[in-house]
Amino acid sequence: MQDEENLVGRARQGDQKAFAQLYEEHFNKIYRYVVVRIGDKTEAEDMTQQVFLNALQSIASFKWQGTPFAAWLFRIAHNQVVDYFRKNQKQPVALFDESLVESDSNPQRMAENSLDIEQLLSATERLTAAQREVISLRFAGGLAIAEVAKIMGKSQGAVKALQHSAIIALRKTLLSENKVLVAEDNEKD
Repeated sequence: MQDEENLVGRARQGDQKAFAQLYEEHFNKIYRYVVVRIGDKTEAEDMTQQVFLNALQSIASFKWQGTPFAAWLFRIAHNQVVDYFRKNQKQPVALFDESLVESDSNPQRMAENSLDIEQLLSATERLTAAQREVISLRFAGGLAIAEVAKIMGKSQGAVKALQHSAIIALRKTLLSENKVLVAEDNEKD
């Protein structure tokens, strides 16, 4: 944390190398969060670049408030996503990203992983917007509960409750889908 604080301090004073290092450290997490939220890789790349442009323009006003710098970046990204949906009158979509499936030489395992990811992403469409946001920030963004709470403007307890209810809803949906698949397979036999 101390190294990051020093790095941010240098970036606030106009050190381009310091900001470039922050960019390198955080770009992938911000991109994954945005692409999962909007479902369009090309647009997500542009939006992620815009997040960092906004951060660069506003970094002088950044103040440490007990949370990592990444929380501030995710807040900017969250606002970009909200603006995107508002501007385009679109609803959030789940994205099936084949890069999420680990490269494996076993075709059967690759197919099973692909099916599992498709089912999971389909199940997330049934969550509330707040539940999807928590799941995206926690698991695609890799953020801690405290960071998610700060970004969403909610208490840590509310974030924990949303995450818990989202996981339960996902579990129920996936179990019911698997039961349907097993029943369909049994009918075919």
